[in-house]
Amino acid sequence: MTTTLRPTEPLQHSADGGRSRAYDICVNSRRVGSVRVATDPHFGAASGLIEDLRVDEPDRGRGRGTVAALAAEEVLRGWGCTDVKISVPEGAAAALALARALGYTERSRNMLKELADEPSAPEPGVEVRPMTDEEFAAWETRARDAFAQSWIDRGVPEDQARAKAEASHRELLPLGLASPGAALHVAVVGGEVVGHVWTGVRTLEPGVSAGYVYDVEVVAAQRGKGYGRTLMRLAERVTREAGETLLGLHVFAGNTPAIRLYESLGYRTTHVNSSKPLL
Repeated sequence: MTTTLRPTEPLQHSADGGRSRAYDICVNSRRVGSVRVATDPHFGAASGLIEDLRVDEPDRGRGRGTVAALAAEEVLRGWGCTDVKISVPEGAAAALALARALGYTERSRNMLKELADEPSAPEPGVEVRPMTDEEFAAWETRARDAFAQSWIDRGVPEDQARAKAEASHRELLPLGLASPGAALHVAVVGGEVVGHVWTGVRTLEPGVSAGYVYDVEVVAAQRGKGYGRTLMRLAERVTREAGETLLGLHVFAGNTPAIRLYESLGYRTTHVNSSKPLL
């Protein structure tokens, strides 16, 4: 039996040169699932995405997903993509195993926490306050460059990594500190800033919103003193004050200290994000 992809819509084009298309997964013309293939709007038209790959229950365990993923990769090659990314729910053991078998490498993960009704009180001796305009000006360039470098260190081409960083800041902070929904705070000890945290609100899925930690960092000389936990507790208080009951974040693979901190605070992994080059 032959597994193929059958388009269910015309090829979609976006103003920035992106493409996307939905397909049925078919076995001898019989529909057994679906998948969506797209270029990544954040990394540019040379970076591909495989999204919502689903095989119907009766046809699982027969290699349909493997063939569909490979066919989707071939579509992306035809579009000129040089790499492909996927995001798999943490509990989808079969999908995670398939990703590993096809050569995908974990790059990052998404994590989420259900917040308590009463967030913890601020720690004694630590002042928390909004970031000033002067602090923001110095932070933004540094944060944008650091975010791009994090992707470069994980094999993403420099032009794609910088496009991602530029697009994220342009989308999320269009008005700087006055951007709707954005909240940037610093923690101060003894008159010295020891770290910062940037939070906002985003839609996780239709009808479900959550607070989100976009950036959190402790000054290098102040690490190992518990200020990372302080900043995360601050993010939880800001999120509860905004009326949200969930707080999510994104963390790069290999950042073991951060992952351990988040897990100790009650965050759980929801999605594993992986990628591979398209040779």
